[in-house]
Amino acid sequence: MADIAALTALIEPEVKALGFDLVRVKLFGSGDERTLQIMAERRETRQLVIEDCMTISRRLSDLLDETDPIEEAYRLEVSSPGIDRPLTRLHDFVEWGGFEARITVTEAIDNRKTFKGVLGAVEGEDIGFKDTKVGNVVIPFGLIDTAKLVLTDALINATMPLSAEGADDIETEG
Repeated sequence: MADIAALTALIEPEVKALGFDLVRVKLFGSGDERTLQIMAERRETRQLVIEDCMTISRRLSDLLDETDPIEEAYRLEVSSPGIDRPLTRLHDFVEWGGFEARITVTEAIDNRKTFKGVLGAVEGEDIGFKDTKVGNVVIPFGLIDTAKLVLTDALINATMPLSAEGADDIETEG
């Protein structure tokens, strides 16, 4: 299995050179179903359109063909993190403070490894979190295994596109 940290170190400078921020690199699946997933976003909008995905994919395809960092066959997938995005960087927790999230940790905190609630303030590398079952808890960033925003009306309203250009037109009969 390829080293994700090494893949990230290889991929991130290329994504940044194109003017995007890298959100996540993930390798999953096995055999013919192995996928290298790259999530990225525009810095100013936190979004990605299909043309952006194509640009990143072309750049990374060439790089990955040249360096061949993954021994097994795989499919390259480039995508936006989406509305209910994964939280992978410390600044994600700052930017999305006040929104609902699910977090799993590698070591139990207050006898729990899974939390669901509202993101609070970040102090240093500690994330304040108001869990729906146990109340306030502090989660060290280094203990987070996975974290993801929960799809809510508030999140949908906060992530409305700045522009609808390129979106399909909705036609109504009448």
